[in-house]
Amino acid sequence: MPGTMSRTFEELVAEASAVSVAGWDFSWLEGRATEQRPSWGYARSMGERMGRASAALDIQTGGGEVLASVPKLPPLTVATEGWPPNVAKATALLGPRGVAVVADADEPPLPFADATFDLVVSRHPVKAFWSEIARVLAPGGTYFSQEVGPASVFELVEYFLGPQPEGRKGRDPENARAEAEAAGLDVVDLRLEELRTEFHDIGAVVYFLRKVIWMVPGFTVGAYLPQLRSLHDRLEAGGPFVATTTRFLIEARRPA
Repeated sequence: MPGTMSRTFEELVAEASAVSVAGWDFSWLEGRATEQRPSWGYARSMGERMGRASAALDIQTGGGEVLASVPKLPPLTVATEGWPPNVAKATALLGPRGVAVVADADEPPLPFADATFDLVVSRHPVKAFWSEIARVLAPGGTYFSQEVGPASVFELVEYFLGPQPEGRKGRDPENARAEAEAAGLDVVDLRLEELRTEFHDIGAVVYFLRKVIWMVPGFTVGAYLPQLRSLHDRLEAGGPFVATTTRFLIEARRPA
């Protein structure tokens, strides 16, 4: 990829505005943004659990990229996804491996019978509906998820939207624990990490906000053109924009 620092604001923004944001693959940002990864290695740990399961469900699979990385899938593996472009991408990626991809709105109820799965997973769900997770888990089954934590990348969010004190209170891992326990599950692991994220050019910022649509709701280049121009000048003069990504890992079991 050619260097970005010699390219104009207009060129960088036009490129980032044209590229597809389907799926949950962020490889387009290589060389343009970096994100420190959590120490627990979610994809690897999820793959290990998949290898021991007989029936598994991946909720909100995105484009299916994480599930596709699993070396050995259970005999019955199902994924749900609500966004039509991702449904198509996940079907193309996972179908050849025998995974059924179900188009399903990201809200209850899940379209499955009670106690169907001994493993349910989800990476970065928009919201975890704990009563439904507990319902589709078989007795003794496990839910294993990595979620976006509180105030994640809020330095960038608040650059565009101003202070968001109420937004900073959301996605508390202790709230997830309480909701899981209220649904009848036992939380056996809960960990939170703060991680460094850097954006190196304005194209990376535009791409990120187009893809992660809940960060700055309704984001368009036109709506935030003055802020984008100012941030471009700042990046060119002073190096990367640094933000803090938060992630939490939660593992919960339905009592046998």
